[in-house]
Amino acid sequence: MKKIIITAALFSFAFFYSQKNQNYLEVGYASICCGPPSEKPVVSYLKEFKRKNRVKSLEILMQSRLGREGEYKLYIGTDFLSKNQKSRLIRGLMATVSNQNNNKQQPNKGNVNFDPEIIVSQSDLTDAKNLTIYKK
Repeated sequence: MKKIIITAALFSFAFFYSQKNQNYLEVGYASICCGPPSEKPVVSYLKEFKRKNRVKSLEILMQSRLGREGEYKLYIGTDFLSKNQKSRLIRGLMATVSNQNNNKQQPNKGNVNFDPEIIVSQSDLTDAKNLTIYKK
């Protein structure tokens, strides 16, 4: 019986404290009429940023089902980045989002929203529904 309780306590501890980041950048995907745009340009930039800057792990969370047309948000953890890396990440995200919004093939496709001044804390995300770890 003690082994079961200890094992359950260990798993619950690991589950509740697995998220390390406390601060996140928010990238929102809005829809105008025909669904939100793809997250592929932003995610490919994040993968390239991770490779170039030798970042071991970059935590990305996804909050889905925010509207009728499939709107969603990505949250990018920034606590394990240096100030220089964080500023480069923000500049690159701004350029990627701006490029994606300006080069839409369909003018009625949704927009990508990113404001570097908005920092979302982990306490804000604890009550968020449909929040998952982004894996692709």
